[in-house]
Amino acid sequence: MIEKNVDAFRTISEVAEELDLPQHVLRFWETRFTQIRPLKRGGGRRYYRPEDVDLLRAIRQLLYGEGYTIKGVQRILKEQGAKAVIATVVAGGVADDAAPAGPAAPAIVQVPVEQPRPRPPSAASAPARPEALPQLFVDPPLAPVVAARPVAVAAQPMATPALSAADVARLRAALAELAECERILAAARRV
Repeated sequence: MIEKNVDAFRTISEVAEELDLPQHVLRFWETRFTQIRPLKRGGGRRYYRPEDVDLLRAIRQLLYGEGYTIKGVQRILKEQGAKAVIATVVAGGVADDAAPAGPAAPAIVQVPVEQPRPRPPSAASAPARPEALPQLFVDPPLAPVVAARPVAVAAQPMATPALSAADVARLRAALAELAECERILAAARRV
């Protein structure tokens, strides 16, 4: 296979292979990060510039390597700019060794994440004994086959640990993001 020049434009399949990402993820990121703007030719074929590939590599590292959310990466890109983020990721040794080392860039500001507080030991955290399990998880006694009436099993509600307001907010944000992904996938299926 013929190697392309470093400055050559790349197709979406080449970029997806290079970054080890599915093509639909790259298309999805275009909807979430306005800084990703590949050239589009006839038939909607995308051509990525080297800067686009570097930005995608930086976004991939922030999302998958550093654990940022999409909203977190959007905020970083808005506050610091794409070039600073690319330079930081490249300078941090995250990018390929073949990539030219750029000038030192300001570090990405990391927002502290609220750590879960240790909970005091309780009966709920103790190992469950079979007699302490809710009826939903215990096999009901077998009723004789000739019984006239079915045996009723009393279902007890499962005990769930209380969630903090921050946990509930994170879950709602994740649910909203998943709903948006589902909407985009449904729209893509109709095309």
